[in-house]
Amino acid sequence: MAKIHELASVLADQIAAGEVVERPASVVKELVENAIDAHSTQIDITVEESGLKRISVVDDGDGIPDEDTEMAFKRHATSKITDRKDLFKIKSLGFRGEALPSIASVADVTLTTSTGTVGTLIHNVGGHIVTHTPAVSRKGTDVTVKDLFGNVPARLKYLKSPTTELSKITDIVNRIALSYPNIAFSLVHNGRELMRTSGRGDLQQVIAGIYGVQSARKMVAIAGENPDFKVSGYVSLPELTRASRQYISILLNGRYIHNFQLSKALIAGYGSKLMVGRYPIAVLAITMDPLLVDVNVHPTKQEVRISQEPELSQLIEKTIFDRLAQENLIPDVFSEMPKKRASAPASDQLTMALNDASQKYTPTTPPLLAGNAVNPLHSPAVQPATPAKTPATDQDRPAGPAPLTAPSETPVEPVMVQNRDELRLPAVQAFDRKYRSETGVFPLGAPRPQATDPLVAPSAPTDQPRFPQLRYLGQVHGTYLLAEADDGLYLIDQHAAQERVNYEYYRQAIGEVSDDEQKLLVPIVLDYPTTDILALNDHLDTLASVGVHLEAFGPNSLIVHEHPTWFKAGQETDTIKEMVDWVLKDGKISVAAFREKTAIMMSCKRAIKANHHLDDQQARALLVKLATAENPFNCPHGRPVLVHFTDQDLEKLFKRIQDPHKSGDDWDD
Repeated sequence: MAKIHELASVLADQIAAGEVVERPASVVKELVENAIDAHSTQIDITVEESGLKRISVVDDGDGIPDEDTEMAFKRHATSKITDRKDLFKIKSLGFRGEALPSIASVADVTLTTSTGTVGTLIHNVGGHIVTHTPAVSRKGTDVTVKDLFGNVPARLKYLKSPTTELSKITDIVNRIALSYPNIAFSLVHNGRELMRTSGRGDLQQVIAGIYGVQSARKMVAIAGENPDFKVSGYVSLPELTRASRQYISILLNGRYIHNFQLSKALIAGYGSKLMVGRYPIAVLAITMDPLLVDVNVHPTKQEVRISQEPELSQLIEKTIFDRLAQENLIPDVFSEMPKKRASAPASDQLTMALNDASQKYTPTTPPLLAGNAVNPLHSPAVQPATPAKTPATDQDRPAGPAPLTAPSETPVEPVMVQNRDELRLPAVQAFDRKYRSETGVFPLGAPRPQATDPLVAPSAPTDQPRFPQLRYLGQVHGTYLLAEADDGLYLIDQHAAQERVNYEYYRQAIGEVSDDEQKLLVPIVLDYPTTDILALNDHLDTLASVGVHLEAFGPNSLIVHEHPTWFKAGQETDTIKEMVDWVLKDGKISVAAFREKTAIMMSCKRAIKANHHLDDQQARALLVKLATAENPFNCPHGRPVLVHFTDQDLEKLFKRIQDPHKSGDDWDD
């Protein structure tokens, strides 16, 4: 008996289905593309239970003649190409004739179609036609797929959650709708409409329906061409970005494709206008001669081979660069400002209230770095700062979000040191012992643990302090702080130091989610495509774990009525959007990791920046808080906070360490 034999047609179809039909979204894609090739002007998609129970695609296209309906379920039966030459100038979305027989081999398929006369109904179960009868039908085609993978249940274990599968369906329908704005699409899941387009040919209107009106308003039209290619579409202004590339849609002759080089060229067109790790929203339509592209290189035809790809990349990059050069990219301050916001002095530049440690400023919010916390051991012979003005009373304070207040501490009488001998005084020794014993994390403004002696901690002092006792010397270029200790010179990055101090505060504040929420007079409304809304539904608890409560507000919008009090004033919307981006980018993020990322983000946002000059009291207050940090050596991103020059290092720099000079008279010795 021969070992080599021809596979049964149904088995061959099921093998082909393994490449073409990966999940319910693949079925929707193939059926919708067939409807587009049939010159439809309206396509309605209905799914139940994320497509596993039922998928229905109804169009008003040309329909299939009765004599061709059974042939449509045979492998490699197609009306798109006839000979080898047609394979290199494909203008349709489908051409292999594999989709319908592959779907029918793993599901229960009912096809009802009509060319405008008497219709036809065909029922195909598992690749076998069980019914072929006339039917009353309007012009067009209705394909219903039930019990997907019912006869190959092993395929079900590779599917994701129902929400994930539904988001895949929504995403592919969105991409196709962007490719064909002249076709009206609708998508309904379990009786709920997820998306709808008008089919008027207005691409920006389709973008608004998918990504939201506010996003569409911040997108500009682009157009460019050369002898071989023509590009058009919409790209977002640099102020509108997302955390991943999935918002970039590249459409080649009406086909949505994945192409890393073209995506790279699109991003390169922004130059340095995009922040690191941020990507634009873009819909890029490319029109070219079909002879210059080979779409027959991937089972799902989402990857193609393009001739003269470098020239196309250059055209895309130049078109976007030239278009953005015409725009005023300075954001409108009035549109960015919150609707209701208390006025603040122009001099209030340090949101961490470092100004409270200075004589020059009057605090507008409770301090997070208190000036009276300066340790005299760190700054000998420095007189204490004049107390700042008393904060305004409740009657004088302007209305606005309640600031994060710090519990009051018992004031400690400063100890003045005039000379080295006074370092042996009992009070000074008590301060020293108290400092050496501070090993825990004390958030900014939080009270210290109580001890029997207000100056002496209960634990025994160590021989060597974990962090040096820094004495502030000065500031370099508004970026670095110079300080000395008994073991040499220290150079401190003020931004990294502030980040570390802030991070340890926010790590505790975020971990202790309380009922302290700031109610919003004007709620924050966030617009996202349906795919993101579906993904966020699985992570609402993660966001709620840090005090961000999202509520549905229409089909593609979410609303926020309150936020945690530790949000930075004026950046509430941006902070929430960044948190949402994390969840969307890493769908498996844990609550602990999410809180960690949030703490790092908030610490960076509220840290002093480079080229910001601090006065002496502000700098000393920062060094004191840094000394109490659990890890004062690195910022949350891992960068070093300070570098150390020992006395020996300095002596080497100035050539003070050399071999001893001996005369020749000593050589004989």
